[in-house]
Amino acid sequence: MTAPAPSRSSRPALAAAATLAAALAGCDLEWDKPKLSAPPPARFIEAKPQPQPPISGGRNFAVKFGSKELTGLVERALDDNLDLAAAIARITQADAQARISSAAQWPSVSMTDIARTTRTPGTTINVGSASSGFNPSTTSSSSSSSTSTSSSGFRARNFGFFQLGLTASYEVDFWGKNEDASMAGRILANVSRFDRDVVEISTVAAVLNAYFQVLTAQDRLRIARQNVTIAQQVMDAINARLEVGVATVLDTSQQLTILAQQQATIPPLEQTLRQTRNNLAVLLGQTPESMTIRGGSLTRLSFPRIAPGLPSEVLLRRPDVAEAEARLASQEFSVLQARAAFFPSLTLTSLYGFQSALLSTLLLRPDAIAIQLAGTITQPMFDGWNLQGQYDLQKGRYSELAALYRKQILTALSDTENALIAIRETDRQMKFLSVAVTAARRALEAAEMTLREGTIDIVTLAQTQTSYFQTQEQLAIARLSHFQAATSLYQALGGGWGPTTREIEIARSNAAYEADRGPWP
Repeated sequence: MTAPAPSRSSRPALAAAATLAAALAGCDLEWDKPKLSAPPPARFIEAKPQPQPPISGGRNFAVKFGSKELTGLVERALDDNLDLAAAIARITQADAQARISSAAQWPSVSMTDIARTTRTPGTTINVGSASSGFNPSTTSSSSSSSTSTSSSGFRARNFGFFQLGLTASYEVDFWGKNEDASMAGRILANVSRFDRDVVEISTVAAVLNAYFQVLTAQDRLRIARQNVTIAQQVMDAINARLEVGVATVLDTSQQLTILAQQQATIPPLEQTLRQTRNNLAVLLGQTPESMTIRGGSLTRLSFPRIAPGLPSEVLLRRPDVAEAEARLASQEFSVLQARAAFFPSLTLTSLYGFQSALLSTLLLRPDAIAIQLAGTITQPMFDGWNLQGQYDLQKGRYSELAALYRKQILTALSDTENALIAIRETDRQMKFLSVAVTAARRALEAAEMTLREGTIDIVTLAQTQTSYFQTQEQLAIARLSHFQAATSLYQALGGGWGPTTREIEIARSNAAYEADRGPWP
């Protein structure tokens, strides 16, 4: 549980009354609570089964890549990202909602001041003979009202009423309905903080991936320009052979096609580079025009070594799992609140103050003191099955959140396994492609030498060039996937979050609930 459930031992044991109330309301209060048993596996398939300390948080994790620029970008995102700012604002809303949900636990006290004058027509209060409509016996005046007599003999009266006092009302929480509403709201305040942590981890991951994409785009642009240079050199050599009659127009046309194809790869890469920089600026809460990214090469970054630890540890380090669990805990109190609505409700009301028909006698007179005490018991009898519908709705919502909680556990384990697989397989792919690039480079150099000697087949030359160009591009993309897999594992392992962070967030939520209440309880 995200927050401890309140003790029910303090609530009066009114089982007989509860049974009678349920019978009168014609309700079904049975609840088969969904089971949440989802024990984690003993180990990850793709990792050794040994405990590991939590992964580093966003700022410290960025340092592991060995780029000061990347570390600075992550720090700026954590300070200025607008998604994070919105998540923090949602925390304020959730804290306020927790207080609203808890308000019914306290008495409601308000000042009720009244100054009222009522004029009653004489035609409604004077009863006389049928012929005159005037009764002389009603001509006596009262000290608490003023009169005026018209020419017809009817007398109107002005009645005054003045009150200065306090009224209070309080619902006795026999069944814990108000307490359940309070706990549901307070746990949702924890949810908002866990959600902020999820947003923070996602923001760091987005910044890392965007920066990797910038570096990859720069690497691919350098490769494309080098390939254009190579293709141009081969084109020049073929044109020279054409001039002396040892090459054909077909040869030059084929090489021109290769050259133009390589030149055509540059504009999309320029577009990707510029647009990714713009996206990165948004993550940092800045306009694209106000930010400069130097970049460099992805080959110059260090690849961090990350061990996942045990599955049970991962589940405790995932804020999204904690968020799903907290939502479920909050919903359980909502179900209990809906169940308690079937039972009788006792509301106490009181009034204390001064009342008088004349303003001059309102204060400083013991005989003007007014006291009123009342108790009201209400029991739902028939409401068109509204309460039953509300109860079924909350139970259905609980079942939904229970399924989502179990799914979140499976997702967390799957994310970790997938990230480990991606790291391992992209590393193997990079090794194979590195061998392929080296071999393709040697083949191209041999083909160029044969071209200068005048014995090369132009088809073989074209295939050699194309193979070299393609393997370079594939290696750059595989390297990007490798680094993005590290980011995925960072997210899967909770981004530095853990049980200690969880307790800190709950403590902050409780402190926010108790703080800044003002002069009134």
